[in-house]
Amino acid sequence: MSMPLVVLAVVVLAGAVLLLSPGHTPKIERTGRSPGRVGIAELAKVVIGDSEQWVMIRSENVDNPILLFVHGGPGTSQLTLMRNNTQPIEKHFTVVNWDQRGAGKSYGAASDRSRMHMDQFVSDLIELTQYLEQRFDKKKITLVGHSWGSAIGLLAASRRPELFNGYVGIGQVSNMAESERISYDWTLRQAEAAYDRDSIAKLKEIGPPPYTGAWRSKFMTHRRILGAYGGEYYGSKRGAFGVVIKNLVFSTEYTLIDRINFFRGIFGSVDLLFPELLKVNLFAQVPQLDIPVWFMLGRHDHEVPSVLSEQYFDALKAPAKTLFWFENSAHLPNTEERELFNRTLVESVLPAVG
Repeated sequence: MSMPLVVLAVVVLAGAVLLLSPGHTPKIERTGRSPGRVGIAELAKVVIGDSEQWVMIRSENVDNPILLFVHGGPGTSQLTLMRNNTQPIEKHFTVVNWDQRGAGKSYGAASDRSRMHMDQFVSDLIELTQYLEQRFDKKKITLVGHSWGSAIGLLAASRRPELFNGYVGIGQVSNMAESERISYDWTLRQAEAAYDRDSIAKLKEIGPPPYTGAWRSKFMTHRRILGAYGGEYYGSKRGAFGVVIKNLVFSTEYTLIDRINFFRGIFGSVDLLFPELLKVNLFAQVPQLDIPVWFMLGRHDHEVPSVLSEQYFDALKAPAKTLFWFENSAHLPNTEERELFNRTLVESVLPAVG
């Protein structure tokens, strides 16, 4: 075979691997060895709600308490970002990250559009919890919800509290319609204070939410300007985009197709689910939760304004509840101050659920 043909064959083979490989999550780096400990580092395809969905499971010891992370968006899968964030707590918890239907590796599950609604996601979450408890012989698990994931997480925990030993809310949703209004007002004030005429004009053109007509374009305009003033990722003028893209590009969990589906999943999920999310008012829907609750809020979160999340925390009735403020974070304290976030999980949540 001539050299050009050899090169072509290698390129074709490499392309086939990128396209067909399911991806992998790196092996666990053990911090200590004890007899009888069994670790796990796995990407698993699970049938949930009559569809194939993916989870990443990582732990130095499968006897650890299970911590199930429910990502935000809707549609913003975060397998690699979360692995990088939570690697230090794999010696304390069995950490599970779930690509929800229509997101990332689970993008194909969105093909059944009739199931792309919030109640189905809540049912999926409950079914996944039962799968994890059966597989790892656990009576209960700890639920961690971020943003959109905090809405379906709290709804699942209120529906089936016996499945959970605690709930952690990050960027906690409360009353989404009011949240969007507060967020818009803050963004407009920042633009006015900076004499940012272009942003002021764009914000006044779209007007305050709720948006009508070409609502997604208006929503994205608001989010882009908010991100430029650090309301999504504190101190960043680009929001969380750079962090998310970096982890996506260098991901071992995602294939080339998964990377493409990552973006398709975000836009498709927002189109189908965000209008329903805007109707969520947890003040009325979940006034009480029968399990311990921890809220972890970024002081500078103006995407899902933490001032409103705090009001919901104060109103929420629970057998035990604790609010932690992250003073140098906005909407992603688990990424922006990940060392503090992990330490808080180990020092405050683990003793209650371990």
